[in-house]
Amino acid sequence: MEKVLIANRGEIALRILEACREEGLFAVAVYSAAEAEALHVREAPEAVCIGPPDPRRSYLSIPALIAACEITGADALHPGYGFLSENPDLAEVCEAHGITFIGPSAQVLRLCGDKVAAKEAAQNAGLPVLPGSPPLADESEALNWAEELGYPVLLKAAAGGGGRGIRLIRSPQELRSLFHQSRKEAELAFADGRVYLERYVPRPRHVEVQILADRHGNVVHWGTRDCTVQRRHQKLVEEAPAPALPPKLREKMAQAAVRLAEHIRYVGAGTVEFLVDGEDFYFIEVNARIQVEHPVSEMLVGRNLVREQLRVAQGKPLGYRQSQIEFFGHAIECRINAEDPERNFLPSTGRVWIRALPGGMGVRVDTHIYQGMRVLPYYDPLLAKIIAHGEDREEARTRLYSALRRFQISGVKTNRDFLLSVIGHPQFARAFLGTDFLEQMRPGE
Repeated sequence: MEKVLIANRGEIALRILEACREEGLFAVAVYSAAEAEALHVREAPEAVCIGPPDPRRSYLSIPALIAACEITGADALHPGYGFLSENPDLAEVCEAHGITFIGPSAQVLRLCGDKVAAKEAAQNAGLPVLPGSPPLADESEALNWAEELGYPVLLKAAAGGGGRGIRLIRSPQELRSLFHQSRKEAELAFADGRVYLERYVPRPRHVEVQILADRHGNVVHWGTRDCTVQRRHQKLVEEAPAPALPPKLREKMAQAAVRLAEHIRYVGAGTVEFLVDGEDFYFIEVNARIQVEHPVSEMLVGRNLVREQLRVAQGKPLGYRQSQIEFFGHAIECRINAEDPERNFLPSTGRVWIRALPGGMGVRVDTHIYQGMRVLPYYDPLLAKIIAHGEDREEARTRLYSALRRFQISGVKTNRDFLLSVIGHPQFARAFLGTDFLEQMRPGE
């Protein structure tokens, strides 16, 4: 493995580019016709246009990516997150063309991408799972299962991911109304119309475990992350380690994640996600890729997770055991998005004008923005990730609040002020969190 095609854009493309430099690998950037001036394109030693602005014809096009590998001589491909990062077809085509896919095998990606199959695998590995149904054949079967599980229930897409394809169902009437609609939406979004039901937990916490596995059977975890602060099942604030969890519970979850990775023969970086209800936890899914929130784990461990991915893909052993991983302090991350909270978080476009960016002790900014950059309507609105690290949670929280205040741009609307109200909220300061936190939050309370 000598030359890596970075099959992504934005800040994660820059992270991969930097990791390739550290690992002594050549890197190739790809871009759509609308992003010829993107920062990852300007920074890369080589770049190739893979299609028009529409992501379906560029970043989501397997033929375009494989052609880019062949044109540039890239013998490896890093998919980043989003786009085709968990697509087993891409991994399969890469293998057929002799290209190293930097991630799990196509077989593991298919398993993890099927929420029902992944749940069965977790159960077989001894992990606790929420009671639920198999994929539902029709509305009648759905009503029977809902009655058995007890309302409210969650109606979920079997191939869903990233919080998409989830509906809260409170009554038989709602289930009748939404069942066929959800199946159609799942088919359109994931090319898989299967849906299933799962018991609803009213005010859970969303806690995940970062895992890393090499090709020699070694698996370690990088601790827990809390991703409870969400809007419409989309994460906004992440922190590590998960606060206010009993140490024994935290360790049980970490060991469960490692056990599952070993059971499915996982290779690479991944995340095992859980719901926590009191002192009980339940497996949700495996995100078989690098996560947006991985920097908080890096801050605790002091290692570069993207570089670790490259090392594993080259066939190198991890080179360390779980007992050699030391965790220090606390880290919290916020996602700055180009969206308008006053207009129901409608995406915002325009040119970015930077007035000030944060820095200083314990503050990290992962971003792809530059002066005068155009924010386009075709892609995810993520502009930057602000990460703060401290000796304890309160120091990290205070540093993050100050860093957010210093993040000042104009030209597009952002959720910065909304995030300030979250980080400064008394309930957040006390780590009194549930997935309904934003619905319950009253800024300034």
